[in-house]
Amino acid sequence: MTTIKAAVCHEFGQPLTVEEVQLRAPQMGEIEVSLSAVAVCHSDISFAEGAWGGSLPAVYGHEAAGNITAVGAGVTGLVKGDPVVVTLIRACGTCPSCSEGKPTICGTPYDGTKGPLSTLDGGPLDQAMACGAFAEKVVVDQSQVVKISEDIPMEAASLIACGVITGIGAVVNAAQIRAGQDVVVIGAGGVGLNAIQGARIAGARRIVAVDMNEEKLEIAKEFGATDGILATDKKPFVQAHRAMGRGADAVIVTVGAIPAYDAAPRYLAPGGKVIMVGMPHSGEKSSYEPVILAAIGQGMQGSKMGDVVIKRDIPWMVDLYQQGRLKLDELISGRWSLDQINEAIADTKTGSAKRNVIIFDR
Repeated sequence: MTTIKAAVCHEFGQPLTVEEVQLRAPQMGEIEVSLSAVAVCHSDISFAEGAWGGSLPAVYGHEAAGNITAVGAGVTGLVKGDPVVVTLIRACGTCPSCSEGKPTICGTPYDGTKGPLSTLDGGPLDQAMACGAFAEKVVVDQSQVVKISEDIPMEAASLIACGVITGIGAVVNAAQIRAGQDVVVIGAGGVGLNAIQGARIAGARRIVAVDMNEEKLEIAKEFGATDGILATDKKPFVQAHRAMGRGADAVIVTVGAIPAYDAAPRYLAPGGKVIMVGMPHSGEKSSYEPVILAAIGQGMQGSKMGDVVIKRDIPWMVDLYQQGRLKLDELISGRWSLDQINEAIADTKTGSAKRNVIIFDR
């Protein structure tokens, strides 16, 4: 067992506690990664607030990058020292979902309370989201990582693990946007900005950002939005239709807000579809008129983690960054230490941050 520092949630809705915990060595098919950076995602915050339940105590964090420091038996293609992106996508490779090329919805359950983490006195400690990356090191399954170029800064690489693949993947994989089509992105936060980048990379004609914050709409234009519309305006969907000259081929909802889901179908063109990315709290419900969707061939589709296959999709995203076609450094709003994680979370909750990143001194 190795003693490391981690930010632990002992009670939902309360500040995390940075303390020493135990991390066991990697077992069959696992690797140990010493982290250089982990970004703060709204999903981590929602989990820590109890939005979706879960076991406590727990270590959250799932958007990370670092170097492999130990390798378990049976690991192939990865060696000690390799720089890697660490994701929460733990895929068995053999269940029906994995066999169909959909590892983000792998059907093999994982119990983080029986994972590699334990409290300093040997008690259970949940490795939440199969990652537990608000910590100096992680032990994860080899399926969760992708080797990356040594040229990409770790803080930029960490963003790819969730926000980037989720946003771009929602456009490219889920919506399958083609050149010349029109896209509306509701929410111009971390995931929304990457959906906007994804639409730009895919060759969308009009990319309309919708948000409640004027400043975020201006930032959205720096990432590729052609138009920005305040969600608080009267009938924003009418303004979006005017900007595009028609409805959208896809509406990407990147926020877990029920009003956004209620409004999303109103932005669509006939035959268009809503891609549901943002995750409301459990029990919250949205409403819509199914007769309209049925009558003009519209649809609503969930997308988890951008429907990515990480070993296929992350390398080309890294390459786009290296070509200067994918903005990553510009997504970073603030850099914090692990001891400052509660301040980083508070700043993220204000809604003004694109992505806050925890940096580890190594």
